Amino acid sequence: MSAFIFPELETGRLRLSILTLNDSAAVYKHFSDENVTRFMDIDPCKDIQEAKEIIQYHIDDTGSRWGIFSKVDSQFVGTCGFHCWVQGEQPRAEIGFDLAKEHWGKGLMQEALHPVIEVGFNQMGLEIIEATVEQGNDRSINLLRKLKFEKETELRDQLIYFYLNRQSWRE
Repeated sequence: MSAFIFPELETGRLRLSILTLNDSAAVYKHFSDENVTRFMDIDPCKDIQEAKEIIQYHIDDTGSRWGIFSKVDSQFVGTCGFHCWVQGEQPRAEIGFDLAKEHWGKGLMQEALHPVIEVGFNQMGLEIIEATVEQGNDRSINLLRKLKFEKETELRDQLIYFYLNRQSWRE
């Protein structure tokens, strides 16, 4: 697998930069909130070491995890990125995202994911971006629909599977 440098990204209100261990305190605060982890496959962080392990997992993975920061006050508001990047004949990766509760309903994650998806299709060469959502996570389901993701008809492991192909994104 070739080394890929994930770029820093910017939107009107946000700056996205790849998480490093220097972000451990912000990641700990963020992931210790059970509102953030409610629909994730992790428990709320109990200490800063768990936050470091989350960051290290993403550093070691084939994908990326951006920290999302407000451009107004540099506040850490969430994370997003790709994991399980499979290169080859039909390149694909799974996208994941989370946002601090006080920022829900403001359109920030939709704003953040647009350039992330562009990186996926234009720079990583992905053909398909996948997402999994727990049943009942209506905010994430609605977000994925706004971003043109299509829902698969059957649940797998009690999760709802979505996918976005390059062509659908372009249309």
